[in-house]
Amino acid sequence: MKKIKEGKVKIDKVIALAGNPNVGKSTVFNAFTGLNQHTGNWPGKTVSNASGVMKYKDNYFKIYDLPGIYSILAHSEEELVARDFICFGDADLTVVVCDACTLMRNLNLVLQITEITPNVIVCLNLIDEAKKKGINIDIDYLSNLLGLKVIPTTARSGKGLDELASCIEKYSYYQNKKTIKIKYDNRIETAIKIVTKELNKKINNKLNTRWTAINLMKNDTQLIESINNYLGYNLIDKEIEKAINTSREYLINNGIKIEELEDYIVEAINKEAEVISNLVTSYGKIDYTKKDRCIDKVLTNKFTGIPIMLLLLAFIFWLTIKGANYPSEILNKLLFSIEDNLFVFCKSFLPTFLSDLLIHGVYRTLAWVVSVMLPPMMIFFPLFTLLEDLGYLPRIAFNVDKIFKKCSSCGKQALTMAMGFGCNAVGVSGTRIIDSKRERLIAIITNSFVPCNGRFPTLIAIITMFIVGVGVNNSLLSVSILMIVILLGIFMTFLVSHLLSKTILKGIPSSFTLELPPYRRPQVGKVIVRSLLDRTIFVLGRAVSIAIPAGVIIWVMANLKIGDLSILNHTANFLDPVANLLGMDGVILLAFILGFPANEIVIPIILMSYMATGNLTDFSNLYELKNILVANGWTIYRAISVMLFCLFHFPCSTTCLTIRKETKSNKWTLISMLIPTLCGILICFIFNLIVRLI
Repeated sequence: MKKIKEGKVKIDKVIALAGNPNVGKSTVFNAFTGLNQHTGNWPGKTVSNASGVMKYKDNYFKIYDLPGIYSILAHSEEELVARDFICFGDADLTVVVCDACTLMRNLNLVLQITEITPNVIVCLNLIDEAKKKGINIDIDYLSNLLGLKVIPTTARSGKGLDELASCIEKYSYYQNKKTIKIKYDNRIETAIKIVTKELNKKINNKLNTRWTAINLMKNDTQLIESINNYLGYNLIDKEIEKAINTSREYLINNGIKIEELEDYIVEAINKEAEVISNLVTSYGKIDYTKKDRCIDKVLTNKFTGIPIMLLLLAFIFWLTIKGANYPSEILNKLLFSIEDNLFVFCKSFLPTFLSDLLIHGVYRTLAWVVSVMLPPMMIFFPLFTLLEDLGYLPRIAFNVDKIFKKCSSCGKQALTMAMGFGCNAVGVSGTRIIDSKRERLIAIITNSFVPCNGRFPTLIAIITMFIVGVGVNNSLLSVSILMIVILLGIFMTFLVSHLLSKTILKGIPSSFTLELPPYRRPQVGKVIVRSLLDRTIFVLGRAVSIAIPAGVIIWVMANLKIGDLSILNHTANFLDPVANLLGMDGVILLAFILGFPANEIVIPIILMSYMATGNLTDFSNLYELKNILVANGWTIYRAISVMLFCLFHFPCSTTCLTIRKETKSNKWTLISMLIPTLCGILICFIFNLIVRLI
């Protein structure tokens, strides 16, 4: 499908796309709209409504990809967003995408949605996986029992999607009157009739009176407010209020407490889903999940789960470090090889100082950011996305859920923390999968405690020069030391999460349903394209846009002099007393401050200041770099202090912009900068104090 610009066409019908997490809903959405909504083999990908346009024959359909939910009882942000759109979004048709491998659980949502609207069709996805597992579903019988059209599909390969598009066109143009009606307890049915009798006089078919009556009896105040806003008037007048009170009295007098009403409703829906599932499903293999369970006995075991997770993480880092060195060097040489020609070209029609600013300031900074960031991201993000597609990421959350629970935070934070290794900005965006606002803020504030790929070059260079030794070809030792640094960052994530949950973000950890999806063979081609487009190019684009003004500032500070010293040196001298307390010097501290736009340029700024070149300087030769650093007072202790501060300091500008976007708060953005920085100052101060005492 081609991507169609919404403003360019007249929309004929509005379609809502609903379903449980991890059933391929976003894959269906992408196939129909040509958009690139990110999909993955773990739950909670979509939290807001993505929308796109599908053209089928001569009609244009606007499709909304609703958040993945298990229920519309609105206990979470995802459920609230999805429920409100299904109820009040005036969709002409709701397509419920179901997983054929777990039909009973998915039917639960189908039945709940049919209570709201009869205009529903079922997309029974992952039918290929069901067949592999020996699960056979009688599609026609299921369709008859539900009173809905059921279309079997395999969205990843596109099978069945043409038939689904045809049904969307057909069924969005007429009202379905055959939908299944759930039979509740006789006492509840009587109470519903009392309220619907009055509702029929006021709603005028704008809402399902049966469903509305149930929620009025439950006294769902949030939903009642939404209903009033949708109708444009206050639904509950004297007659309806009297009917509600009468129905409640009837229920109480007949042994059903109002607070228990939802339990009766859920029980009836679950029972109906179970009955239908049992009638239409047969199994060729009795134990079709045996292979997955055998793997999970190892990968989610309390003794082996976390060690395997750490080994896998170390392997990814080793592969990223080893694989990025050569392409990074080639890219560096390529970008810097044309620098002189660009300078001559600019100088031909621009003043020398402006040419110097643009080429030796802006261009050189951009060249550094691109050559250092791009190769590791092009390796790390595809590897990370492969784990996503494979279904391993939810296992990471499962393994560390108990630890996060003890910190009074959410186990889903493990997923956002893992995303932060590639880019903290991506990790911050990923916190949308966390339902609780309090726990989401904890995850945002602590995300920068895990080093992103922008900090890896600095950490690896220092480890190589001062700990492993230049010329020692032992990448395994380098990765082992890097893992110790990373584990320190993870430990601080747990510690600060716990402290936040006991102080400014007090609260009880929320419970959440984490589905462990089946292991699936990753689609390598799609993974590479998706990781490059969704993550690598996106992050690089943001970093480049911020590096441009940074290049101007750095060049101006390095080249404008007051007396015999540049502004850069004056500022470094001013920062010296504070930096010395942290085991560093003013040049290093200033480099971290000026490296706010992109962590990749911290070492080049340090080198530029020591050598007084006025421009960022190449440090690809670690022998020469170490000699320069040692000549300027660096020891192994100073190197460790720099590593600690590199690990614990304010997030980069790209991440800060993302935090501001996600929290919509300057206060929480400032707190997210202050907390890691204060941790870094405290840790460096204590380390330096111990070194001096020894």
